[in-house]
Amino acid sequence: MADTIRVGIAGPKTGPVTQYGDMQFVGARQAVKDINARGGVGGKMLEVKEYDDAADPKQAVAVANKVVNDGVRFLIGHVASSATQPASDVYEDEGVLMITPAATSPEITDRGYRLVFRTIGLDSEQGPVAGDYIADHARPKTVAVLHDKQQYGEGLAASVKRTLERKGVEVAVFGGVNAGDKDFSSLVQKLKANGVDFVYWGGCHPELGQILRQARENGVKARFMAGEACANDSLSQIAQNASEGLLVTVPRAFDADPENKAVVEAIKADGKDATGPYVFPAYSAVELIAQAVEAAGSEDPERVAKALHEGTFKTPTGTLSFDGKGDLKDFRFMVHEWHFGRPKTEVSRA
Repeated sequence: MADTIRVGIAGPKTGPVTQYGDMQFVGARQAVKDINARGGVGGKMLEVKEYDDAADPKQAVAVANKVVNDGVRFLIGHVASSATQPASDVYEDEGVLMITPAATSPEITDRGYRLVFRTIGLDSEQGPVAGDYIADHARPKTVAVLHDKQQYGEGLAASVKRTLERKGVEVAVFGGVNAGDKDFSSLVQKLKANGVDFVYWGGCHPELGQILRQARENGVKARFMAGEACANDSLSQIAQNASEGLLVTVPRAFDADPENKAVVEAIKADGKDATGPYVFPAYSAVELIAQAVEAAGSEDPERVAKALHEGTFKTPTGTLSFDGKGDLKDFRFMVHEWHFGRPKTEVSRA
């Protein structure tokens, strides 16, 4: 029998959204360090194998097959919903337990897989938080809801649109742009022509950064809002001052919890940032595997999954338990205002 327990971490190390992968790797690596420092799991050390999926669906499937071939039975990741879903098909078929700390599309867990879990909330939860805030607090006259035609972005945008329409707010402009585009002049003109004073963006930060900058340069004064994938400093590097005042829905600031001070200091001592929205959900994902292996008294993924479904676990992101789909029973998104060069501030609780 092996004297270590292999844990894989899969996410983007290359490509346009490496920042999201960095958050996951930082949190998961620190959890492994801390668990091993206290004696491991049942006396066994956790052994990490890392994989780069570039947030690409095809590469994610290739990674998933490599995970299986490497004999890894527990996987943290993936990050992008469009990469996570096809990879999870492989894990479910091949008996690998997967916990994603970042993929928020409800479709991932709607299939009822027994070995698929997540430590973050759903777009179907995040969208209503954003829509309610727009309707109840921002109260715009003319709204645009845009997305990047990707699983995460389009799903989140559709959830926001449904919430707004349910609350009687008309969405004047709804549509998608191509991920990877950099010239949004026609979109900016469309926002101006329709007198849009509030824009919701479903997608990632590279496109939003360009849209924000180009909109401001062309006199569009609309307020912008986006999901947790845009809550990172790379957005400000692209948009600069145009990012000031952006509204974002994000998980609770786990790094600000006094109980997590030691973890935050350890991450900082390693020269890393503990504030990203996926850092602590990734840490908790590793912690859940460790606790569930001990609870199950087994390293068999099926038995560990059963322990996760049936148990309650204390982690840095709270006391966690799962429903039958592998989703957290209680997860809240908060509304924060993004500031250029300064920490974000909470403006409304879910």
